[in-house]
Amino acid sequence: MSEEVLTSEENGILVVTINRPEAKNAMSKAAAEGIAAAMDRLDSDDTLRVGILTGAGGTFCSGMDLKGFLRGESPSVEGRGFGGIVQKPPQKPLIAAVEGYALAGGLELMIACDLVVANVAAKFGIPEVKRGLVAAAGGVMMLPDQIPERIAMELALTGEFIGAQRAYELGMINRVVDGPALDAAKELAAKIVANGPLAVRVSKQIMRESRAWPMDERYARQTQLIAPVFVSEDAREGSAAFAEKRAPKWQGK
Repeated sequence: MSEEVLTSEENGILVVTINRPEAKNAMSKAAAEGIAAAMDRLDSDDTLRVGILTGAGGTFCSGMDLKGFLRGESPSVEGRGFGGIVQKPPQKPLIAAVEGYALAGGLELMIACDLVVANVAAKFGIPEVKRGLVAAAGGVMMLPDQIPERIAMELALTGEFIGAQRAYELGMINRVVDGPALDAAKELAAKIVANGPLAVRVSKQIMRESRAWPMDERYARQTQLIAPVFVSEDAREGSAAFAEKRAPKWQGK
């Protein structure tokens, strides 16, 4: 994996760090490929249950590397899109831990994650129009699904930033913390790791996909996905652990 992306793991959590602090973690082709490889690892390794995406040096991601753009470089991965995740996030939960700026492609990386924890000083925006560009890595499509449409429109057309508290009030992020966002993200990840892995994965899948399902097919499609969960060993273990007043021992099957 590229040194532009670092990984570490602990207690079922894979921490993926964009490591280009000298460029405010602007997204390069190598970094996008590194993130994509980390997401493949997250999904394929049964010992890993949750991912955290963050940035080195006090910034999450300042967007596309414009110097690379001028050289003709695209910081995307075929089949996964910008940053290796915006078109195809991992099947397992992914938390963004945001310090500093999450701007342009950086915001698009963030909103492709399932949950977001941010330091109180963080700033958010899609300022592409200020450079004659469009937030094409999901910003103008995905942001209106996550916050009120008129606010998303304002952000897209003015290119202005908002702070962490405002982002929290809009529902763009889950938690605002005074200390390191990564520490708080690990605490949130631990709460997910404590739960049944099959149930977590399918819950995410349904929440992500069901909005595109025809209304008259929703329950039938949901049943197809949840039926294997309800007859799994984990379902029996969860019920037994509750009855016996002990922590469950998940097998992921």
